[in-house]
Order: sequence, then structure tokens, then C-alpha cells
Amino acid sequence: MKIERFTADNTALLLIDHQVGTMQLIKNIDSELAAKQSIALAKMAKILNIPTVITSSQEDHAQGPILPKIAEILPEAHAARIKRPGVVNAWAYPDFRNAVLATGRKQLIMAGVTTDVCLIFPAIDAAVEGFAVQAVMDASGSPSDLSEEFSRQRMHDAGVVLTATNTLMAEIAQDWSTPAGQQLIGLLFSDVFPALGAGIV
Repeated sequence: MKIERFTADNTALLLIDHQVGTMQLIKNIDSELAAKQSIALAKMAKILNIPTVITSSQEDHAQGPILPKIAEILPEAHAARIKRPGVVNAWAYPDFRNAVLATGRKQLIMAGVTTDVCLIFPAIDAAVEGFAVQAVMDASGSPSDLSEEFSRQRMHDAGVVLTATNTLMAEIAQDWSTPAGQQLIGLLFSDVFPALGAGIV
């Protein structure tokens, strides 16, 4: 099987249920880390003009609105977000799937909260349908270590590539000396590494 590298020109970003309420369900990692990394993904998409599809579930319930910072960074994608009435698997909701198809991209970056409910099913379904899917695990999270572990295993078994924000950005940049690479390495040092407690002094 030929593996095509993810680039800004062949990739779309899908942000699934990064809502104020759902973020509070994350317990396997620091929920603030997941929020910061999802925001970093939004910034990457803005810098590189990567098509982005945002979806939410039952915003008028406990899940709440999309993280305000994501809405601020990607106002057009936020305004066009797919507001699901309660359908768990976003891929099974026609408006979401059609929005993804409309990007024309076959390489999909996905992050979702929670991993074990909101990310696992669309990631697997898209992979089964022939899309190349990378799931960004530090921009996602679950209520328990156990549910996260099993969800990661199921996604991996279905052909979903599990990755982290810094790895993904390095793959897309490939060369830090390019104009895009310079912006991404700046984003790594301003946002991604500090969220991980890492840096160069």
C-alpha cells in the first residue's frame, strides 16, 4: 500500500466536539493540554490555509459551545460548523460527511473529544472508506485510561495512524527553512512545546 505524506495541499482538518463541556470529561491527559493542542491545530490550519470542518453535538446541552479560541482563530469554519442534534458518529451524519467530501481532500487530520465516543467512530469509518486518517491524540482525550487505550487500539487496527501535534506539524512542514516551515516551527515553540512543558533555554 502506498502511503502518501500529509501536506498542506492534500489534507483537511476535522475538529470534532471540542466543546467547553466535553473538554471537562477528559481525564486520561490534562484537559488543558488537549485544549491547547487543538487550538494549535486550528492555528496551523489558518497559517497553511488547510480546509477545516468543525462539528459540535447538542451545543444547547451540557456539551456547550465550541472552544471560543477555536471559533476566534477559524471564524468561517466555526460559522459553517456542523451542529449535530445528537448523532454520536459524526461520519454517519450526512451534513458532516458531505462537508468533508466537499474539501476534495483524501488525507484527514482528526481530533475529537472524547476519543472513546466522538473520535473513534468517524476515524474508523473514514479509514474504512479509503481515506488516510491521522488521529491527533494529544488534542483528544477520554474519561479514563482504559477507554482511551481500547479506543486507540481499535482505531489502529482499522488503519488509523495515531500521532501527536508536534509530529504532525513536522510531517506537514518537512523543511523548517521554507516560509511555511518557519511559521510552523514558530508555532511549535510558542504554543505546542510550552503546553507539553518543553522548550529550549
